[in-house]
Amino acid sequence: MSDFVMYEEEFRRVDEELRRLYQLANAKLVFLVDKNGQLIASAGDTHNIDTTALASLTAGNIAATGGIAKLLGQKEFSILFHEGDRDNIHISIVANKVILGVLFDQRSSLGIVRLRVKKSTAALTRIFHEMDRKALGENRGRAELSPFAEITDEDIDQLFK
Repeated sequence: MSDFVMYEEEFRRVDEELRRLYQLANAKLVFLVDKNGQLIASAGDTHNIDTTALASLTAGNIAATGGIAKLLGQKEFSILFHEGDRDNIHISIVANKVILGVLFDQRSSLGIVRLRVKKSTAALTRIFHEMDRKALGENRGRAELSPFAEITDEDIDQLFK
């Protein structure tokens, strides 16, 4: 996974989408984690949850499942679901960059969560693709501003003659 830079505007849009998903899926908690296990954003009740541990373990879960997928000749398993006595968690990969987790209980259902996650994944993927395009444009701009950009091979040859 390549690193990415998220500016305030992108963060605001991601945060809005997580809040929308939280409400529409009737979830307890919605969170976005990078593949290194760092919490990016969340919506919902985090008072009784160690979000740092949750983010780390979620990324580890994706990594472990990725190992299983490779062992079975699969590219990856992009959606995971864990069912508990009281709470359930739906985990999915978004834009091959981040991990989306939705914690929910009996007030919602797996069908509703999957439907809402699918729509939110499309919206989040658009945001991350826009971030990629923006970063690519900025990197091109930096290269053009480099003091070495206008030096040619001929200039280097002349320097060492």
